[in-house]
Amino acid sequence: MNPSLKFQLKRLVRGARILAHGRLRCLKLARSIVFDRKGLEIGGPSLIFRKRHNLPLYDAVSALDNCDFSRDTGWANHKNTYCFHPKKPCGKTFITEGNQLDLVPDHSYDFLLSSHNLEHFANPVKALKEWQRVVKPGGHLIVVLPHYKRTFDRHRTPTPVQHMFEDFERGIGEDDLTHVEEVLKGQRHNHPSGSEEEERNGLLRNFEHRMMHHHVFDEANSRELFEAVGFKVLAQETQLPFHIYHVLQLP
Repeated sequence: MNPSLKFQLKRLVRGARILAHGRLRCLKLARSIVFDRKGLEIGGPSLIFRKRHNLPLYDAVSALDNCDFSRDTGWANHKNTYCFHPKKPCGKTFITEGNQLDLVPDHSYDFLLSSHNLEHFANPVKALKEWQRVVKPGGHLIVVLPHYKRTFDRHRTPTPVQHMFEDFERGIGEDDLTHVEEVLKGQRHNHPSGSEEEERNGLLRNFEHRMMHHHVFDEANSRELFEAVGFKVLAQETQLPFHIYHVLQLP
């Protein structure tokens, strides 16, 4: 298929899904939280936060920095500056683990954005506590997660929150491979004819590319996790094809 035609088809499908679902109920709240304020994004840029997409926020913020684990990931190539919107001043890019923001002082930001990356953290509680540290008291997080039932994780089971806290207490690092066999079993259901050895080798190299979903989420365990870490859940909403939106507030 012609690349231009393929791109237009994707836009039409995305637009049809948004129309079918209707406007997100949390959109007005989310935009009011970021409007004319300074924030940090983890793992950006994200299509979800762009104009004419699911949760357009980039055009509302006054300033936005970004953090990613590498300059060259499977999703983006990062420069020192973070140019998230053509009409906004570029922010800074921090190349560091998203759960170890040593370069960022306490309470530096009004809000934090995270779209489809918390599931890639081996130690999500550590990440959330670090995000909590860099956001001002009373500030907000907007976190989007994939609903496991609507993705390739559908043959797995939502990760117990207790397990994630045990990982935190044990100081699990991002090189952890505890869930490789669980992920591999789910992939066998999705691609029974695939090469198990190739898939396992790819998962064992996860620290290089961070593609693996260490943990899987639905509405119940995601809300439980955020509340257990100390956030107030102001809004939780699902949207096709597989998004769970969360608007969170710090004490």
